[in-house]
Amino acid sequence: MQITRSSIATAKGPADWFTGDVYIDAVAAAPPPSRVRANLVHFMPGARTHWHRHPLGQTVFVTEGVGLCQRRGGPIEVIRPGDRVLFEADEEHWHGAAPDRLMVHLAINEADDQHDVVHWLAPVTDAEYAAAPPTSA
Repeated sequence: MQITRSSIATAKGPADWFTGDVYIDAVAAAPPPSRVRANLVHFMPGARTHWHRHPLGQTVFVTEGVGLCQRRGGPIEVIRPGDRVLFEADEEHWHGAAPDRLMVHLAINEADDQHDVVHWLAPVTDAEYAAAPPTSA
């Protein structure tokens, strides 16, 4: 067993990956041969990822708030605490907060043989984001 006291500050999500205010806390990045990475990602209302894909897929587990996610060509889905979303390998997708709610999720990824975890694509447009269903329930 190893306990690591975090000395890594919360990072602001870069504008070439996200639209809006997003904050990232590294949770897991075990040394090789492990290739698993996990981050706790905080999306402020209206914030979202750009379109992206993961060579070996991604799982997000919603811990707080109300969010949205979409795979390329599919409907926008509302996600809530306790929901687990699996994005298949190389499936283009985005995820983020609802327009009027924050959303926090744990993002779990695995690096491929070339150490790639994610490939970032174009931003989700305001028109694409505005197509979301109502989040009240």
